[in-house]
This record gives sequence, C-alpha cells and structure tokens, in this order.
Amino acid sequence: MTRVRRFQPLMSLAGMIAVACALLFAAPADAASHKARLSADLADHLTAGSQTIQVIVDGDRATVDALAARYNVTVKKYLKHGAVLTVNAGQLDALSRDESVDHLSGDIPIQSSIVEVTAESIGADQVWAGANGVPPLSGKGIVVAVIDSGIDGRHNALKRRVLHTEDFTGGDGTDGYGHGTHVAAIIAGQIGRSNDTNTYRGLASGAYLVNLRVLDDTGAGTSSSVVAAIDWTIEHKAEYGIGVINLSLGAPVLQPYRDDPMCAAVERAVAAGILVVAAAGNYGTTAEGQIVFGMVTSPGNDPLALTVGAVDAHETARRSDDTLALYSSRGPTRFDLVMKPDLSAPGSHIVSAESTGSYLAQSLPERHVTGNGPNAYIQLSGTSMAAAVVSGAAALLLEERSTLTPGALKAVLQLTSSFMPEAGIAAAGAGNINLVAASLSLIASLPTTTGTTIIAGETIRPDGIAFVATSDPHSATLVWGNTLVWGNTLVWGNTLVWGNTLVWGNTLVWGNTLVWGNTLVWGNTLVWGNTLVWGNTLVWGNTLVWGNTLVWGAGGDTTDWDS
Repeated sequence: MTRVRRFQPLMSLAGMIAVACALLFAAPADAASHKARLSADLADHLTAGSQTIQVIVDGDRATVDALAARYNVTVKKYLKHGAVLTVNAGQLDALSRDESVDHLSGDIPIQSSIVEVTAESIGADQVWAGANGVPPLSGKGIVVAVIDSGIDGRHNALKRRVLHTEDFTGGDGTDGYGHGTHVAAIIAGQIGRSNDTNTYRGLASGAYLVNLRVLDDTGAGTSSSVVAAIDWTIEHKAEYGIGVINLSLGAPVLQPYRDDPMCAAVERAVAAGILVVAAAGNYGTTAEGQIVFGMVTSPGNDPLALTVGAVDAHETARRSDDTLALYSSRGPTRFDLVMKPDLSAPGSHIVSAESTGSYLAQSLPERHVTGNGPNAYIQLSGTSMAAAVVSGAAALLLEERSTLTPGALKAVLQLTSSFMPEAGIAAAGAGNINLVAASLSLIASLPTTTGTTIIAGETIRPDGIAFVATSDPHSATLVWGNTLVWGNTLVWGNTLVWGNTLVWGNTLVWGNTLVWGNTLVWGNTLVWGNTLVWGNTLVWGNTLVWGNTLVWGAGGDTTDWDS
C-alpha cells in the first residue's frame, strides 16, 4: 500500500509557474562546485544527517576501492558495475563532491507487487491447442529467469521446471514468502494433478525457469540484489538459453531512470537480447481510494522494460467486462514522464501454486483455493501476476519466432493488444494483451492492426497501439493505427490532430509550449483544467501533488511504501 504521512496545500498558479520556470531555467552549477546527482532518498538522508546509509556507486572495482579509501567508507557489497557503500551523511556529502562521481543512488528497499479464467480470457487456450489458424505452442525450449522470493520446486506444478537456483539473500533459494512460487507457476506451471486442480496450468507450461531469489521470507529485499541478479542473468544467458526476465517487484522512483541502478541493469539485459517484463506497481489509488497518476515503480519506469498494468477480468473469460484494476499504477513516470505502463494483462484473482508453510499461505488463509501440500493453490492479485502472464505469453511467442528481439517482441504484444479507451494510455498502455492476435501477427511476418480474433466467444479487434522502434530505443514513437500520438517523430505531414482537442506539429510542441485543447500548457507553465495541472488538483514541479491526497517530493514530505 502507499500511504502519505503529511500533506501540504496546493500552491497558487503563479507560484507553480514561478517554481517551474526556476527549475527549467536554473543556471548550471559552476564546475568548481561539482555536486553529483542524488536520488531523493539520499537527499533526505543528507538533510537528516543519517549515520548509516547504503549507497550504490558506479564504477569498476579499482574505482570503488579508491573512493572507499579516500573517504574511509566500508564496501558492503561489490556489484558487476559498482558497489554498495556504507556511509554517514558527512561521507555522503564528500562523495557527492568528488569529481569522479556523476550520480549516487540509495540501495532502496524493494517489495513484491501483489495486493482461473486467465488463459481463456487472453486466448492462450487457443494458442495451446493450435486453433483458429495459430500454431500449437507451449513455450518449449524457452527459459524465463524469475527474480523474486524463490521457487518451491517441491510443488507439483514446478517439479523439474527449475534449471538453476541462485540466492542473492544468502539463502538456498527456498521460497519462504510464497510470492515467487505463485509467479513462477503462472509462467510455466504444469497442469494440476488432482480433479480439483487439473484446470490450473501456467501460460507456457513447456518453458523452463531459472530461480533467482532476491526477496526474503517477508517479501523484502534491496535494489542491489536485483541489480546483481539481472547481471547474473546476462552473464549466464547463453549457458541456460534465457530469453525473458520476470520482475514482479518494484521500488519507488527516486531519481531519473538514467541514474537508477536497476534501470541501468534492465537496459544491459535488453542490450544482451533478453526481454525484461516488469510489474507497474500497485499504487493506482491512495489509501482513501483516490485515483492517482505517476506512481509506476522502478524498474518499470525504464523505457526499455515491458511494463505491465493489471486488468480485472471479474472472474469471467469474457473480455467485454474487463476493466483496469483500480490498484494498478498509472503513468507517466516520475522525473522522466515516460508513458507507462506499456500494456496490461489479467492480474486480479489469479489462481496459482501455493508454497506450503510460506508467509503468504499462513497470513492469507482465506485466499487458499484448493489442494494441499505440493498440490495447493492460492488466489492472489496484483501487477505481479499480470507481469507473469505477459512473461508466459512472451515465452509462447518466442517459441513461435525465436529470432524476435526484445524490442520486436514488445512491439508485437503492444500492437496486437486491445485498447481500453475507458482507462486510457496512461493507465492501461496499449491495452489488454491479445495472445491470439499476437501469434497470428507473427504468421503474417509483420504486426498488423487489421482483422479480428475470437476470444471466449467474443469478436475482439486489436486496436493497433504500439511503440515503433527507432535508432534510439529511448525515443521510440507511439502510433495509434496510422496516426502518431506520442513521440518526437511526426507522421501525417507536419501537423497531427487527435480528435478535436490536440494539435501537435509546427504550431505546438510537447516540451515548452504544448497546448492540449485550451487548458494545458506543459513546460514552462503547467495548467491542466481550469486551475491546476491534472483535473483540478495536480501540481507538477519540484514537489508533485497528484490527485487530492498524494504528496510526493523532496521538500520534506515523504511517502511510505510498505506491504
């Protein structure tokens, strides 16, 4: 859950404009007063004068050791591309002024993202059976790395599916929390072995798993462990044939993605040819039920991750009653304004393997569905589950077309998703995953927005929203049918019209002088609606107030992240 500890009144429009202008046009710091960029949590530690701070610094081992010796700090853990240092506020300040240090990040806590009609609702049953022109697929030969709380390999759904286990928490890979087991079985679980469980199976039951444990028995961990696990996956990609990483976990976004160690690791994985599927987070509403935006978690805020929001299928296979789950985090991302999530998938009331004796099994006995011991199943909800659905779907498509790059696979899944207009791009991304359409598009060699598919007896049209790759993957462009709606590259001449409200081209530019209808100017001045930025209650500047109750910034106000 996300809880706000303190609130502050919204500033006046004049004050907001003044803050925005000051931020945008502040003079660059003099080179003699070098100051490394700090993540928001480190800035808070510095202000508070904390005596024990875990800091991630980039660099090779020689660079790290030189910094540690120079400022008399302890190296807690070496990473492949840096290290975790234990420092006090004075040492942090000294490090930040070192000319060799560009940015510093906190080793922040991470947590799992949780708050069976799933296969049928996305058309996976047709893909398994090879119906309606799609090839029969099971994910055979594909390996998914599950970076989570471990996997209970004793469960019947997961026996002989785990190729290798690495534990970055100091344990033996056993899942004492229960989250990783549930996620793993959504991806590659085998069919249940009893009459009351034989309707449950993973999306890609022919795939194999690599178990990389980074969360402890309470579902908690650190970002440095996630970074280490991703780098391990890259190093052993060829050895195990890993094609997908599943990250059903997240942490608050405390710095731009270019400075975030987890995002940097995600980008290394994608560059190595591994699709990284990340949960968007479960912070779509406040504790009072107020819908909020801008709460996508790290590393799902990275442009190269395939970030997944959660759909509530309302426990039916029909797609016509599907809605975006209220808890699902909405974009755009903090700091960078990356439009996330990328797409959405069923994430509510998902039944999957239960790890016997685990924390979740014991603390949520009412979620137990059926079976016992190695044949027990539990129902959980969250973007964790939605991410696992997409990882399983990706494994099926990789079996069909093993040459798909991470960018191409991401584009295929987005292009063939069914847009959810009632939720919008900032909430549901390209839309609800449509696995049948995705598989059919590969048969045709190119993604297509034409034609329809039948899912659970309903005619489903892929609405054709996708990110189209460019030479710079960070500046990919979002297209809707043949009309560009997001990005730097303009199509449809030099001017683009979205409905009757948005004109995008030579006359108005997103960045300094965008006008949306007659109410929004985004850039030097921020006005959305009659008074403030989003609706009538958003201020976006150094301190973000989004919705009526969320305060998120570095000005002393803090947001609690807990389970």
